[in-house]
Amino acid sequence: QVQLMESGGGWVQAGGSLRLSCAASGSIFSFNRMVWYRQNPGKQRELVATILTSGSTNYADSVKGRFTISRDNAKNTVYLQMNSLKPEDTAVYYCGAQLQSGYTYWGQGSQVTVSS
Repeated sequence: QVQLMESGGGWVQAGGSLRLSCAASGSIFSFNRMVWYRQNPGKQRELVATILTSGSTNYADSVKGRFTISRDNAKNTVYLQMNSLKPEDTAVYYCGAQLQSGYTYWGQGSQVTVSS
């Protein structure tokens, strides 16, 4: 059983930056991809960024050019650097570790609040 622990969320003014971290209890090499999603109450969970074991990345159009996903395999940690934050980025951000089968382990979520 893998556990994911997110940290780094908080409150920031529009235009500011935050970095989210997702530390896994085991090796992240075993996962096909690591992902960051976000969700607001009453809305569907939105895929924000993906990073494969190869290091290839993909982003939602809404965050391209502002967010960067990265991984430190030695620390079994995935990061989401968020710059030029906007009020519409406010959400609970979830880290996910996805197996080849599609099964995904989830972290507990980290609140990000961006004020205008």
